Amino acid sequence: MTDFLHDESGATAIEYALVASLIAAVIVLAVTNLGQSVLALYERIQF
Repeated sequence: MTDFLHDESGATAIEYALVASLIAAVIVLAVTNLGQSVLALYERIQF
């Protein structure tokens, strides 16, 4: 029972999942922002 309480492998997996989801969210926000900037630039050049 004490081995089960001291096992931190599950906590490590959760930490990696949280870091990966944070990185994914940052990438999505950056791509969205970049896409809007490129769209605005394209519209300005087109006219």
